[in-house]
Amino acid sequence: MPLKSTRAVRLVSYPQGLPERENFEIVEVPLESPQDGDVLVQNLWMTVDPYMRGRMRPGKSYVDAFEIGAILDGEAIGKVIESNSPDFKVGDEVRSYLGWREAFVSPGQGLQKVPDVGVPSQAFLGVLGMPGLTAWVGLLEIGQPKEGETVFVSAASGAVGSLVCQIAKIKGCHVVGTAGSDDKVRWLLDEIGIDHAINYKTTDSLSKALRDVCPDGIDVYFENVGGEHLTAALDAINNFGRIAVCGMISQYNATKAVPGPANLTNVIAKRLRIQGFIVSDHFDSYPAFLNDMKTWMAEGKIKWKETVLDGLDNAPQAFLNLFSGDNFGKMLVRLSSSAKDQEGSFKD
Repeated sequence: MPLKSTRAVRLVSYPQGLPERENFEIVEVPLESPQDGDVLVQNLWMTVDPYMRGRMRPGKSYVDAFEIGAILDGEAIGKVIESNSPDFKVGDEVRSYLGWREAFVSPGQGLQKVPDVGVPSQAFLGVLGMPGLTAWVGLLEIGQPKEGETVFVSAASGAVGSLVCQIAKIKGCHVVGTAGSDDKVRWLLDEIGIDHAINYKTTDSLSKALRDVCPDGIDVYFENVGGEHLTAALDAINNFGRIAVCGMISQYNATKAVPGPANLTNVIAKRLRIQGFIVSDHFDSYPAFLNDMKTWMAEGKIKWKETVLDGLDNAPQAFLNLFSGDNFGKMLVRLSSSAKDQEGSFKD
């Protein structure tokens, strides 16, 4: 029987400080019948990402704010279940920006077929998707590490940070990362193979802990957190160091202006280069990124982790978990039981 409606997540209010479940609601919305050229897609996987918090407030930023009362959007992997398009056939898996819903009808614009590179399709929401490209661009094009240099990565066990660590090791760097639990620290050391990992939640002074493991300083800092992490990096970084600013998640839920680090004058004295970046400015680098990743994966040099919650009802909670540290690696929501068939081939 044709689908006449689908469930979706709608934003009902802008969060004040830390987002809460009450900011979201699950609604039933009608689905139009596919017309000539249209496809009907059932979503299998959707992603939640920290940047979405910036869209949950009014005002202009580098990406449009979510509208109150509108269905949220974000990247998703789906399967074509009905096609009136010559470009897609039933069974094709496609990537779209129409997440936060169980199904949708599309004329095909904005849909990309998921290539078969020997990994489960949800990898294109993580290690082979936007987080992976973010890591590759931020480290290689902005951080520009040289063999033998020391790279410091905050939130090193996350979807972006863990890949930054591995690419830095592939490039012959000494790598230090932070994480928020002993389990994540052990994974970074034992599985990813970085040189030092610091549990920032249990150390009395992150600046001291970083100096202790990097007595000769750091050369590149990949910034995901801000706050105390940036202060520590500015203390430890060497002359002519580079800082690639991907995010500052510690400040995303602030309700008032957050003071900057007291040691910003180090930027002058140490002649530092600090550059923020948005991955959407670098989509032209995706083919080069994918070629590198396929090579490194074939050589067994890339590992990744997923945290998965099941069902659209859990999508808001998956998003909230980004800010409590309950995710380990890429945070995903599995929207269809048929997606479970792929999990057996997944290796982390």
